[in-house]
Amino acid sequence: MALRSTVYRADLTVSDLDRHVYGSHALTLARHPSETEERLMVRLLAFALHADEALAFGPGLSTEDEPDLVLRDATGAIELWIDVGLPDERAVRKACGRARRVVVLAYGARRVDAWCGDNAAAFARLANLSVLTLTGAETEALQTLAARSMTLTCTIQDGHVWLASPATTIELTPAVRVGAGVS
Repeated sequence: MALRSTVYRADLTVSDLDRHVYGSHALTLARHPSETEERLMVRLLAFALHADEALAFGPGLSTEDEPDLVLRDATGAIELWIDVGLPDERAVRKACGRARRVVVLAYGARRVDAWCGDNAAAFARLANLSVLTLTGAETEALQTLAARSMTLTCTIQDGHVWLASPATTIELTPAVRVGAGVS
C-alpha cells in the first residue's frame, strides 16, 4: 500500500517591495512521504519570492522532469520554472531550454557550495538561469514555521525576506550565486 501525501494549508500574505507585488494567497501544499518539512517550506518560500496569481506548484517529487513551481503564460508556454534543492546540471540545462526563466533555490547546508562549484561553468552559460542559495541555519529557521495549517506574512525588501507567523519572525537573505536574483 502506497503512502499518501500530507496536506498543508497556508494563508500567505506577500508584500514584495522589490517587485511591487502585493497579495494574499490561500495555498494547499502536498508533502510527498519522502519529502521533508524543510523542503516543503523551501517550496513555500520559493512561491513567496515569485508570488503571482498564475504561479502553481508542480506535480511533486514523484514526477521527474517537472518543476517544483511553474508559471505559464496564456498560451501554456512556461514563463518561469522553479526547482528547489540541488538538481542535476543536465536537468537544469533541460529546464532552461523549456522555459523563458529558470530559478533554482538551492539548500542543503555544506553540499550547496560543492554543488555550486561543480556546476559553475555550466551554469554560467545559461543566460536565463538564476541560482539562489540558503544557508543551513536559514532552512532550519524556516522549518520551525511549518505546521499543517499556517498563517504567514512575507515581506521582501532589498533582497531580505522576513517571514512571520503569529508566534515568530525569521529573516532570510537568499544569496544570488548565478543570474540577476529574485525578480
